[in-house]
Amino acid sequence: MLKQFLSELRQFLPSDRIYTDELRTLGWGTDASFYRQIPKVIIRSDGEEEISQIVKLCQQHQLSFTFRAAGTSLSGQSCTDSVLIVAGKHWEQYELGQNLESIKLQPGIVGARVNQILKPFGRVFPPDPASIGSAMVGGIVVNNASGMNCGVHANSDRMLISARIILTDGTVLDTGDEKSREAFRKSHPEFLQKIEALRDKVRADQELADRITKKYSIKNVTGLNLRPLVAYDDPFDIIAHSMVGSEGTLAFLSEVTMKTLKDYPFKASAMVYFLTMKESCEAVVAMKKLQAGDEDIEMSAENLMVKSAEMLDYKSLSSVDDPVYLQYKQDVDAGKIEGVEPGDYHNLTAILTETKGITHEQLLQKIEKIKACLGAFRLYIPAEFTEDPAVYGKYWAIRSGIFPSVGGTRPVGTSCLIEDVAFPIESLPEATVKLQKLIADHGYDDACIYGHAFEGNYHFILNQSFADEHEVARYAEMMRDVAKLVVEGYDGSLKAEHGTGRNMAPFVKYEWGEKAYEVMRELKAIFDPDGLLNQGVIFNDDPDCFIKCLKPLPVLDFDFDSVPDGGHYLMDASLSTAKETIEQVKRANKCIECGFCEVNCMSCGLTLSSRMRIAVQREIRYLTKTGSDPVRLATLKKQYKYYGDQTCATDGLCSTSCPMKINTGELTHLIRQMDMNESPMGYKLGEFAANHMAGIKSGLRVVLDVAHAAHVTLGPTLMTTVCRTMNKMGLPLWTTAMPKKHRQPKKSDLTQFIIEKSIPHKEEEHSEYKVVYFPSCINQTMGQSRGGGKIHDLVDEVIQLMAKAGYEVIFPEGMERMCCGQIWESKGMLDIADRKSAELEAALWKASEEGKYPVLCAQSPCLHRMKKVMHKMKLYEPAEFIMKYLVPRLEFHPIHRPIALHITCSTRQMGVADDLINLAKMCSTQVYLPEGVGCCGFAGDRGFTFPELNKYGLRKLRPQIEANHIEVGYSNSRTCEIGLETNTGIPYMSIVYLVNECTTTKK
Repeated sequence: MLKQFLSELRQFLPSDRIYTDELRTLGWGTDASFYRQIPKVIIRSDGEEEISQIVKLCQQHQLSFTFRAAGTSLSGQSCTDSVLIVAGKHWEQYELGQNLESIKLQPGIVGARVNQILKPFGRVFPPDPASIGSAMVGGIVVNNASGMNCGVHANSDRMLISARIILTDGTVLDTGDEKSREAFRKSHPEFLQKIEALRDKVRADQELADRITKKYSIKNVTGLNLRPLVAYDDPFDIIAHSMVGSEGTLAFLSEVTMKTLKDYPFKASAMVYFLTMKESCEAVVAMKKLQAGDEDIEMSAENLMVKSAEMLDYKSLSSVDDPVYLQYKQDVDAGKIEGVEPGDYHNLTAILTETKGITHEQLLQKIEKIKACLGAFRLYIPAEFTEDPAVYGKYWAIRSGIFPSVGGTRPVGTSCLIEDVAFPIESLPEATVKLQKLIADHGYDDACIYGHAFEGNYHFILNQSFADEHEVARYAEMMRDVAKLVVEGYDGSLKAEHGTGRNMAPFVKYEWGEKAYEVMRELKAIFDPDGLLNQGVIFNDDPDCFIKCLKPLPVLDFDFDSVPDGGHYLMDASLSTAKETIEQVKRANKCIECGFCEVNCMSCGLTLSSRMRIAVQREIRYLTKTGSDPVRLATLKKQYKYYGDQTCATDGLCSTSCPMKINTGELTHLIRQMDMNESPMGYKLGEFAANHMAGIKSGLRVVLDVAHAAHVTLGPTLMTTVCRTMNKMGLPLWTTAMPKKHRQPKKSDLTQFIIEKSIPHKEEEHSEYKVVYFPSCINQTMGQSRGGGKIHDLVDEVIQLMAKAGYEVIFPEGMERMCCGQIWESKGMLDIADRKSAELEAALWKASEEGKYPVLCAQSPCLHRMKKVMHKMKLYEPAEFIMKYLVPRLEFHPIHRPIALHITCSTRQMGVADDLINLAKMCSTQVYLPEGVGCCGFAGDRGFTFPELNKYGLRKLRPQIEANHIEVGYSNSRTCEIGLETNTGIPYMSIVYLVNECTTTKK
């Protein structure tokens, strides 16, 4: 059956978007939950027509299928052991509605990106889950996600206007389009009749209808969404809203139209500390009663004075080293807290409170009323609100940091689980204390409770091992007791935000009762009569399914002792590249495979993502250690070479969105080092190159000369054809963007622009303003591309700009032999990397007179490497150096032509992106920052050897360049600029050229 399915699938879908190999099915078999199922087939979809054909084919062959967007779901709803259909990277279109009150979205656009689109218009996307920076709209809507500022009033269900869906028979229905509705009435009259009949059946049962209304008065995503059956009359509205919270069990959501809300211009927050948890909850209940004016309804769809109230228990506060909690501990131990024994810290509870105002006066009035309300409760310290974003940003960072902080302390090999429940707000004080005790009674001493107290919605984090049956049984018993407390004790929600998935599927009927559960079954049958969609999710007859298919987390345990350490070469041995790499790999054991990294992983969608690399390496390490399946091990290692290693850009951007700051690039560096240990010849070649850098650079200039001559002789078209053919044969790709050679810079170059009288400054000024300039290996050997059109190569351009500003340039001695070490680090020769860095460090130390003068390197990846291993000198890339030292000495004359700006990975990681942007805006009135372009994927030499990585990383760039009529782009990395020029057709060059063009010496 599967073989025939694949054969028919390939008739209309390219094979490169169908995965059945061991490696990628394993990699895609993980989501953010603690479950794993390995799909048999993965399909990367692109467009409604494809989806329609795929689902019809699945139905024809009776194959279960599951849809997936970002895979950040926490309850196992995006895992399957059958057909997995991915709708992410190719589903990112949007359209702003009239008056900006709505927005039409495809399922693959990331939630935070929607807010970026809306921000200039003072609007926001209402749902704001903690995963909004990584979760995609499709998942946010079909899981009915909400978040810290989003209660029931503004969840996906309440904010949805219409939906465009694809049913299991391949039919496309747009509930917001009358033509589509009319066509559906004719093609699917029975479907509509069944929806109407179910609606009438529910409404005829007043007890059931009332129960549904009550259940959705608090956050609730347990089971299918029944609210539409009592809230809407129109069957098309019922169909659209039933998709919300359906977790992919009813149909495919190809587009959704959502309301947008206004953003408040004035905001304030306070971290309020209570002496007991019960009192904190009582205060929340009291604050919930504070009403704002009707104008707030227009802004945020509700009129509550307090917009957020996030509870943090003492374990949560402890996990982030909250300073007030640390002071509380001292006071307790000193006997200053009445009625509390020394060593007992469990009472302190914080409520992070936020209020907002349309005017500043209104904000201040709200603050005073909230403080008056809080005056009725015992606080550890007085409540103080702040309007300073820098201050309250730290409060919210504490709140956001709880999960990674707790997860980061868990024992290696254990899972970090997040459960979420909701209680009616009036039951909050009593229920919260009972929940805390219940968790502790089951031996979860390190668990913490935090969450959206204002909605009665709590998350509790558990560090859980599934290594033996006893631990699994302990977790199961605890979950059954939680279910009993929530359902029988308070008629609350077993899942408030995170979806039912597999995790809560056995408890749906228990929470809702027989009648409501049967309605869910009927609704499912109307949409999916064959039961093929996302089997096992929401509806699962196995009472133990929530403790099956548990995700293994084998330890990433390499032979770290075999890694050669070159730290002793450096001035500070503690900055050893090997030590940092090993530390990062060990940190990767904290990965829970949440997928937050994927939004910044440029190979995600081409080969593997960062979390997939970790998941696959865990399996490889497990198989290596146990020897349990040598054939599978050999297959995974062979397939990993290209998908995991060769197409990893190692740019480190994955760490910027990872809660644990895991840099998967370092895992790749270690794997390459291990491969080098087994390949003495490769290592010897690397050592030879390190020892003969001057000769290597000279040889590269010859190659560049030959390539340039061929380019001139053959012309761009024929040159491109020949080079692409040679690349397919395994040779590096040479493109028309390749630069000409640059002769080796020498000391005499430093006087040329003084001789040209480019500097009007007095001669004595030169002794005061000096900079050590290290042209990277790349810039020592590579000049401009044929289309660059500039008089000087970069080294000369830098010297000229420095001279214009009155700066004397100093070259380090012997720089023709020197390198920062970046190329060796990227190849997995970590000790050689440190040796080369140390040689450069010594030369720069001498040239800078032991750190007296700043050091400039015009190649951002090289400077990033230097900053990691050299801490005794002031090191700068061009934008930061110019902003700090040259701007006061130059007059800027902005140009009006549009320019594109590319911010490299290393620029982002060094935290100087703003300098680059601000500098460009001083030079041009039309600076364009392309959307959806992160790492370019050139990755040192990968743009030559694996150009598909570079092409994929820049797939969104060329259309934007052409649409905005841009003729030149700027950056701060020569290799990146080669790739940018190759994939856009316009020259890219250093920001130094732009600054030099737009400035004169300040008089």
